[in-house]
Amino acid sequence: MEEGRIVLRGQVVSGYGVAGGTSAASPYPAGTIAMQMPFFSALGLDLSSFHPATINVTTSPFFVRIVRPALRFEGVRWTDIHGPESFDFIHVGLRLGTREVRAWGYRPTAETKAGHPQPVEVLEVIAPFLPDIQRHSEVFLELDPQEVAVEEGPGVHQDV
Repeated sequence: MEEGRIVLRGQVVSGYGVAGGTSAASPYPAGTIAMQMPFFSALGLDLSSFHPATINVTTSPFFVRIVRPALRFEGVRWTDIHGPESFDFIHVGLRLGTREVRAWGYRPTAETKAGHPQPVEVLEVIAPFLPDIQRHSEVFLELDPQEVAVEEGPGVHQDV
C-alpha cells in the first residue's frame, strides 16, 4: 500500500447478482458489467483484464464519498431496458490476505441508476478474478484522498 493513501478495512458482502449475471431473476443474463464493458472501452476505460462482475465491499460504519472521480462517464446508454446511466470510477488498491491488485471502484450515480440500489457503506469494486474471495472475506481498500472522502455512515456516532 502506498503512503499518503486512505486504507479502509472492509468485508465482502452479497450483492444482487446482477452485475456478474448470477441472478436468475435478472433481466441481464450476461451481467451488467459484461454488457457495459464495451461502452466503457469506447470511452477510454479498458476493463478486458478484469472479471466482469463486482465485489461488494462494506466499509461500515464508514462510507466512501466520491469527490473527484478518476473517470466519469455520463449518459451511457448500455441497454434498451431503461434510460442512460452515469458512472464514476475511482482507483482502488484491493488487498486480500497477502495478495494486492489494482482495481476500480465503480459507482453508478444515484440520479441515473435504474434499480438495485447499494447501501451507502457498500463500494462496488471491479478487479481481476480472485478465486479465493468469498462472502465475509476481509479485504483492505487503498484509496486516493484526492478522489474520495471517508465519512461516518448515517446513524453512526463517534464517541468523544
